[in-house]
Order: sequence, then C-alpha cells, then structure tokens
Amino acid sequence: MTTARNPQDVHLPVADYVHQIEIGGGGRWLVLSGQIGMRPDGSLPEDPVEQVTVALENLRRNLAAAGMDVTDVVKLNTYLVGEVDAQARAAAVGAFLGEHTPTQTLLYVAGLAAPALRVEIEAWAHAAAHG
Repeated sequence: MTTARNPQDVHLPVADYVHQIEIGGGGRWLVLSGQIGMRPDGSLPEDPVEQVTVALENLRRNLAAAGMDVTDVVKLNTYLVGEVDAQARAAAVGAFLGEHTPTQTLLYVAGLAAPALRVEIEAWAHAAAHG
C-alpha cells in the first residue's frame, strides 16, 4: 500500500511530483539501475529528448520483466548533461507516467559514463503484496 502526500507546511511541488510516498503493508521492491537512452539494437540517438524517451521505454521494459508497470514507480531520479529542452523532456516524462505521480529528483551533471550519453534515469518501484 502506498500513500502519496504533499505536507501542508511544505511548499507545493514545482512540477509533476509529490514530496513523499509512504509504503506499508509489505509487498515487493524493485530497484532499477540508471537507464540510458540506448535502444535494444545498441544505437543511441543524438537528440537528448529522444534519449529521454528511449530511457523511459527501457524503464518500462524493466518493470514489465518484473511483473510491474509504471503505476508501481515510487521514485524517479533523472540525470541530464547539457541543455535539454525542459518542456519536451517534461512532455516525454508525462507521456510515460500518464496520471501517475511518483516522487522525482532532476539533476544536471557534468557527465555520465560516456560522452554521447546525455540522459540517465533510475527508478524505485513497489508492488503491493498479493492476496
């Protein structure tokens, strides 16, 4: 069971996220390594927003492999290098999340594991116990 909260004595979120999610009642945790914008065939788009989209698709595939989906995501951490169109990035994340609102952190960093990588997105997911 998860409960999302935005405490009244904390400022409202400045984007589509919640300040906290409490998890109780057992269940399964899935911790995902940072996913990059590399396609299954090994190709890497040059456009950073396309890298965001591909990284999110990779997250979705990882969730599915564990029997979970986007609504099980409780935390997204996004790492960006250089200029990335904020509105286009937000639209890609919004398309991925739909109406679901996890906690989120967005960081601009000096670099990732390789110079061509402009995006890395990691996630934590929690699925309620069955039965």
